[in-house]
Parts: sequence; C-alpha cells; structure tokens
Amino acid sequence: MVLLTWIAEVAAEPLVLEPADRRVEWETNTWSLGAADEDRSSWSVAEVVAAFERTAAAIRERIRDLGFPGVATFYVWHDEQAGQLRCSTGSVPPDALPFSGTYVASDDLGPVVEGFLADSEPGFIAWSDLDDVQSPSEKTETEPEIMPFGVWASSVGASR
Repeated sequence: MVLLTWIAEVAAEPLVLEPADRRVEWETNTWSLGAADEDRSSWSVAEVVAAFERTAAAIRERIRDLGFPGVATFYVWHDEQAGQLRCSTGSVPPDALPFSGTYVASDDLGPVVEGFLADSEPGFIAWSDLDDVQSPSEKTETEPEIMPFGVWASSVGASR
C-alpha cells in the first residue's frame, strides 16, 4: 500500500503557485511515484484513482486556504519511459500544461492508472519503438505521427 500512501502525502508536500515562474512551480510541485511489480498487481484501478481524487480535493482545499485567486490544475500522467506515475500542480489551465510533447487532457483518470498498473516492464522501451536519430533535413513527411499521451487534469484553483 506504499503507493497509495505516497499519493496521499503529495497533498501535504510543499506547494508553490507562481504564475511568473513556471520552472519553480514544476520543480517544487512535481512528484514521481513508482511501484514494484508485485505491488502493481495488488491494487485496483479504482483504488489508485480514488487516492488521486482525494489528493486533488486536499490540494484544492489548501489552495482555497492560501487565498490563491487564479486558475490551478492538479494533473497526473504515466511516464512510460520511467515506468512511473507522475503528478504535479500548476497555475495553468488543463489546455496549457507544461509538456513539450503532445498530450490529451481528460477528466477520466482510469486509463492513465490502468496503463501504469498493466506495465509489466516499467521503464523498458523496445529498440523497435525508438526513433532513429536523424537530422531535420533527413526526416520525411511520411513518418508516423507521435501519439499524444493521456493526462488526467483536475481543476484545483479558485478560478474554475
């Protein structure tokens, strides 16, 4: 049950909402959560989803108590390369999360958690799934499009 404890503890960790300094927000408010293979099989998607929903509610309460007047989002994604669930809070709306890659924000956390729990080889990426390094001039227009990854986003700010 360590993962569920860690998820709950995120709500009490340091929290910085600084719209003028997104880097500080990211560094302070971003958490990586992993689990051993035997632990992954002991949890249900519903248990992990409920833990994150409780954490989002606690963060929403903290932000209200701080009197932060702006928009804020608590969000969770499955980092397949690291084999971890990651979560963060930022003073941004769900459509402006600080990812360099393409993502799809959703209010359904189930698929994100399911992907994490079903990951039988966390952090393992097959060679065939890696892109060859090419210079921009060598890339062709027929290359497959990179699929966006799913992110659960929950509004936790005053401006909703």
